[in-house]
Amino acid sequence: MDEQLEPKVALNGAAYTEDDIQALNPMEHVRKRPGMYVGGTDVRALHHLVYEVVDNSIDEALAGRCDHIVVTLHDDNWVSVADNGVGIPVGIHRQTGISTLTMVMTQIGTGGKFERSAYKVSGGLHGVGVSAVNALSLNFTSEVYREGYLWRQKYSAGVPVTEVERVRALEPGEGTGTVQSFQPDFAVMEPNEFKFEALRDRFREMAFVTRKVTITLRDERMKPIPRETTFYFEGGLASFVSYINRNRDVLHPPVYANKDVEAANSHGPFSIGVEVAFQYNDTANTVEMAFANTINTPDGGSHLTGLRSAITSVINRFARKMDFLKEKDQNFSGTDTLEGLTAIVSVKHPDPQFESQTKVKLLNPEAQGAVSQVVSEALQDFLENNPREARKIIDKCMTSKRAREAAKKARDLVRSGPSLLESSTLPGKLADCSSHGAGSEVYIVEGDSAGGTAKQGRDRHFQAILPLRGKILNTERARLDKMLDNNEVKSLIAALGTGISEDFQVEKLRYGRVIIMTDADVDGSHIRTLLLTFFFRHMRPLIEHGHLYIAQPPIYRVKNGKDITYLYNEAGLNEAELLAKALTKYKNPDRLQVQRYKGLGEMNAEQLWETTMNPEARTLLQVTIEDAADADNVFDMLMGSAVPPRRRFIQTHAKRVRNLDI
Repeated sequence: MDEQLEPKVALNGAAYTEDDIQALNPMEHVRKRPGMYVGGTDVRALHHLVYEVVDNSIDEALAGRCDHIVVTLHDDNWVSVADNGVGIPVGIHRQTGISTLTMVMTQIGTGGKFERSAYKVSGGLHGVGVSAVNALSLNFTSEVYREGYLWRQKYSAGVPVTEVERVRALEPGEGTGTVQSFQPDFAVMEPNEFKFEALRDRFREMAFVTRKVTITLRDERMKPIPRETTFYFEGGLASFVSYINRNRDVLHPPVYANKDVEAANSHGPFSIGVEVAFQYNDTANTVEMAFANTINTPDGGSHLTGLRSAITSVINRFARKMDFLKEKDQNFSGTDTLEGLTAIVSVKHPDPQFESQTKVKLLNPEAQGAVSQVVSEALQDFLENNPREARKIIDKCMTSKRAREAAKKARDLVRSGPSLLESSTLPGKLADCSSHGAGSEVYIVEGDSAGGTAKQGRDRHFQAILPLRGKILNTERARLDKMLDNNEVKSLIAALGTGISEDFQVEKLRYGRVIIMTDADVDGSHIRTLLLTFFFRHMRPLIEHGHLYIAQPPIYRVKNGKDITYLYNEAGLNEAELLAKALTKYKNPDRLQVQRYKGLGEMNAEQLWETTMNPEARTLLQVTIEDAADADNVFDMLMGSAVPPRRRFIQTHAKRVRNLDI
C-alpha cells in the first residue's frame, strides 16, 4: 500500500499493547471461564460437576467393565463417586513421561475415548470432564484400585499437591475400580448445596437408560441415619415410560424397540444403537426425552427429530390406509400426533457430535435416519397387530386435530379485532408502569383488595400490577380454544404481550420479571398452583429464560414496643412452629402484639412495599425447571383429571400441607 495508515487512539485513551495479551494454562482457563465447561457457576452447574464424574463411570458400564456406581454426599460439600470398573491407569505415560492418572486428572484434552479401542461408545468425548471438575474443586482426591494396589493422588484447583502414591495392597476379594472425591471451590462457583432430590432424579434417568447397572445415592449429611436410594432397571426405556405415565390413563402398552442400525459418515461405516419407547395417554400434554450415549440432551437434536417425523409419517399412512382420513381430509400435523405422547429415545453413537461441552443437543444427521427407521418399523408393526389400540391412537389424533382447528378459529377471531395475542390493547385492570424491559416487573395478584394495596405500595416507574378475579381456569384440563374464551387468561396474555403456546414469543415479553403474589393461605396456594400450571403448559419459555418469580409475603407481624419483626415461611416449619421459634428471643412474649396476615389486603401499602415489593429488602423465589419430566408429572398429578394419585399425595403430605412449597 502506498498510503501510510495512522494509528488509531482508543476513545477512552486506553492503549492496547503486547502486555494485554494473556496466555492462560488450560486449568486456569477453566477457572476463568467455567461457563464453557460446566455451563456456569450456579446451582445447576454445581450439580453438573457430579454428572461429569458419574458420566465417566457410566462409560465404564457401557464398555462392560462396571455394573455398580455409588455417589455419596458428605459433610462440608464433599462428594464421592465410586465404581467397580477397571480403574484409571496409573503407570508412566510414554508420551508425557508422567503418571497416566496425573495426566488424565490435570490436562485438558486427555482421555481414552478419542479412538474406539478402549471405549466403543462413550459420553466423554473431549477429555475435558473430570479434569474440568478438578480445576473447579478446592480439593480433589483420586483413588484407584488397580494392579493389586490402592493408588492415590490429591489436587487443589486442578494442581497436584501429592505424587501418585501406592497406599496399600488390595485385600483378597477386593475388586478394581475408581473413587473420585471432590469439594467444589466456592471462590469460583456460587455458594450452593448439593440437592439430594435433583441428583436422585438424574440418577433414576441414568439407571433407566443404562439397563442392568445399579446406581446408589447416599446422603451422609442426614444425621443420625443417612438417606439412601438405589436404582436398578432391567426394562430400560419401556420401564421409564411406564414410570412417567404412572398417574395417567394410558391408551396402550408402551411401544418398544431396541436395534442396531448401520450408518456411515466421512469416517466410514459404523453402527448406531437405537432404543425407543413411547406410549399415548389421555392428557393433552407431550413428554419427550432424548439421550445420546446415556447423556440427557434437553434441547433434543437429530435423534428426537427422527422420532417425531417417523411417528407423524406412520400414523398418517396408517390412517389413510384404514380410511380414517378421507381423501379430502388434511393429514395430521406433528402437533396432532404428538399430543398425549410420552416418548423417550436413546442412541449410542461411536462418534457423537454435540452442540457444546455441556452436551445439550445432538447434531449428527445420520442419527435422525437411524431413529426414524427403528421407530417406523416398530410403530407400523404395533398398529397393524393391535387394531383396537390403533383405533384409540387415531381417535386421539383426530380429537387433537379438531381442537387445533378450533383453537385456530379462536385465535383468528381474537385477531379480527384489536389483537389480544399481540398486546395492542391492555386489560382494563392492569396498572401499568412507565418503563418496560429488563428492569421492569409485573405483579399478578388475587382480587381487587390486594390489587388496590399493591397499586398504592408499588414504585410505578418499574412495577405494574395485574389483579385477577378469583381462581383462574385450570388449564391442565382445558384446551386452547376454551382458554382463549376465559377473561382472566386473556388478561394475562394481553398484559405479558408474548402470545401463547404456538404463538409464544419470549422476546415480546413486556416485563423483565413476572411475579406471582398471592395470599399466604390455602386459597392463595391454589391460585399460585393454577398460575404455575398455566405458565408451565403454555408459556414454558418464560420459566426456562428465568422470568417467572414467586413473591414471599410475611405470615406474621410481631410488634414489641417500637420494634417490629416480620415472620416469613420457613421450609420444614408449620405456622405454629414458626411463631414459637420467633418468640423464644423475647423475655415477655405475652406482652407482644402478634398479627397474622391472612391476605395481602390486610397490609397497608407501606407494609406491603417494605416486606414484599421493595427490591432492596424483599425475597423472591425464582421458578426453574430442574427436571422437566418430574415437573410434568407433578402438574399432571395435582391438576389433572385422575383423582387417586392426588388423594395419595394429599394423604402422604397432610401433616405438612400448610407449609407445602409447590
